[in-house]
Amino acid sequence: MLYQFALFTNTSLIIMSKILAFSGSSRKGSFNQQLVRIAARGAQVLGSEVTIINLGNYPMPIFCQDYENEHGMPAKAAEFKQLLLENDGFLIASPEYNSSFSALLKNALDWASRATTPDEIPLSAFQGKFATLMAASPGNLGGLRGLVSLRMLLGNMGVTLAPSQIAIAKAYAAFEQGKLVDEFKHHEVSELGANLHLLLEKFNDNSNN
Repeated sequence: MLYQFALFTNTSLIIMSKILAFSGSSRKGSFNQQLVRIAARGAQVLGSEVTIINLGNYPMPIFCQDYENEHGMPAKAAEFKQLLLENDGFLIASPEYNSSFSALLKNALDWASRATTPDEIPLSAFQGKFATLMAASPGNLGGLRGLVSLRMLLGNMGVTLAPSQIAIAKAYAAFEQGKLVDEFKHHEVSELGANLHLLLEKFNDNSNN
């Protein structure tokens, strides 16, 4: 359910959205982790509560149903799934590996898709959620090809994808001290986060009317 909490003022009720921001890379100095932080700041400025995580802090085995049957959902996979459940929208930056998104990201999403109780709604961590995608890559297309398959996967899981996305090419030269060297591109990425905030805000307004 959107908008988990609210702040009261003298004249109005201000409802704040919750956004989870993460990338499909756990590499130190990851371009995609830097990228998603820029977008996250754009949402924070407008008032969203944004939680930024690194998937490297959520180690989990490669999904295998035999493992799941014997051990259940790994603790870190359960923690990641709970974060998805608690947030209304996602900012996701994906590296591109061989024209697709990373195995790290796919595995985390696979585990989070699993039900942990018999009466759980299928894909409960994804149904009704909103997401904005972005990518950074050393290649000339900036990871754009990987976003095609990621967009399809998330859409099939019940996530509504924002139409706008950005792919940063030649990433090795695009970042400096956590910012994009190109100020216009930096602003565009920040706007991705701002636009997700506005999308969630509009959805909440429509739901209350």
